[in-house]
Amino acid sequence: MHTLRHEGARHGKNRIARLMRNRGLQVQQKRRFVPRTTITDKDSPVAPNHLLKRPTVTRLNEVWLTDITYLPTAEGFLYLAAELDLYSRRIIGWSPHTSLATELTTQALDRALQARPNASLPELLHHSDRGCQYTSATFRQRHHLSQITQSMSRQGNCYDNAAMESFWATLKAECFGTTLPATRAQAHLMVFDYIETFYNPVRLHSAQGFQSPVNFEKSFQLN
Repeated sequence: MHTLRHEGARHGKNRIARLMRNRGLQVQQKRRFVPRTTITDKDSPVAPNHLLKRPTVTRLNEVWLTDITYLPTAEGFLYLAAELDLYSRRIIGWSPHTSLATELTTQALDRALQARPNASLPELLHHSDRGCQYTSATFRQRHHLSQITQSMSRQGNCYDNAAMESFWATLKAECFGTTLPATRAQAHLMVFDYIETFYNPVRLHSAQGFQSPVNFEKSFQLN
């Protein structure tokens, strides 16, 4: 009986498909939901793109890049903000959150500042996209108080923040691959393990003479 029902259902679907083809119709496929991490606020001021005209970086704490991405889990998305030193490609601060609140980006920046207490902040260029988290009054105030120069990408141009985009692609491929974490907490632990025990201290980068970010920084400090 089960087989007969299955065959009947299959033939019914085939008949519907033929009728639709004859009438020039197609089944509309469901699109997988992809969250937008860059949501602009047209009423907030946008910083100039200072990075675009800047020469190649030559030292640590000269340019920090920041961005937000999303990580799918079985219980929903985990959002992740990170801070990258463009010279060494080291992730110097990162923060996970269940939403895209401004707290996500300010925590990542605060952790980067804690990790680099000797950085000369008036000489630091901090680059992001034009997302509302980065144009918010709270985030801009952080820069003003610390005398950090804020820089933002051109509208809709991901290439202006290419090193951060490259890191996100690497993180998702090497840390998660085809694995879907069961919970946000599990994804958080996977990110911690990847960044702190592999990417920063171990993973080699051709741009740094095939050294890890940690070893590259050590060699820079010795020179």
